[in-house]
Amino acid sequence: MTQIDIIPFDAGEAQLDWIGFTDALAAGHDLPKAEIADTFLYRGQDTLLNRAAWIDGMGLAVKSATVFPGNPAKGQPMVNGGVSLYSDVDGMLEAMVDFHLVTKWKTAGDSLLAARRLARPDSRNILIVGAGTQGRGLHAAYSAAFPDAKFTLWNRTPDNAKAMAADIPGLTVAADLEAAVRAADIITSATMSTAPLIKGDWLQPGQHLDLIGAYRPDMREADDTALTRARIFVDSYDTTVDHIGEIKIPLQSGVITREAIVADYYSLDQFVRRSPDDITLFKNGGGAHLDLMASRYILDRWRARA
Repeated sequence: MTQIDIIPFDAGEAQLDWIGFTDALAAGHDLPKAEIADTFLYRGQDTLLNRAAWIDGMGLAVKSATVFPGNPAKGQPMVNGGVSLYSDVDGMLEAMVDFHLVTKWKTAGDSLLAARRLARPDSRNILIVGAGTQGRGLHAAYSAAFPDAKFTLWNRTPDNAKAMAADIPGLTVAADLEAAVRAADIITSATMSTAPLIKGDWLQPGQHLDLIGAYRPDMREADDTALTRARIFVDSYDTTVDHIGEIKIPLQSGVITREAIVADYYSLDQFVRRSPDDITLFKNGGGAHLDLMASRYILDRWRARA
């Protein structure tokens, strides 16, 4: 009987490290390109999303997410789910991994891989825009690669920023987004904004801008000027260019061309900074293939634990 591992959040996370994980993401992109597919089911405002991926040589994963907007009023999380990981050899179920563990590490690790390649190694001031769950994950991830950095947080609702800062020693809250952007070496943004929050006129030579929050065609976190001033990179052409407003809207309006996007992770050798004054912009689009890479890394570390 094939061993099936059940990996919960806390015990699973205890086995992981951010540098090792981003190295695993890079290695995953050396394998054949993933086959990916998403399916949606709806009942009123409730949603079931299944994201599936198959990478030859790594295996198969199905990440199921339930989104029930009425849950918070009952004291329950709005988003729940799980990840099923299958063997590439015989298709047998190998593991059930906590949904929130995979999502946290996939999302923040995706951005960190780009920052390790594109941000200046001497970056010391990191601005987090957005005090949600992802903001906490981003603080943990960036702290691993930039251990001497000072972190600043800006959030549209100041009380939420203060609550997050109270939980994270050394994290300071910014009142003025423009001033905080101008002062940062790295800006990492994870908001639900549909209107751009970050203005390209605020950007300074040498900065790295990491955009995470937008995931729908009508969502953007940075304006057209930011796109035109920066060298643009994405994690996957397939999950960003035609699907997310951050890239889709300026492409459709002619503000940028497809050629303005330097590379995705399947050309990771092109993720380089040409000069200290480059402004680099990375769009984190996610995707089921990254959930698969994250789940495989989590299972490998789980089985290697002492």
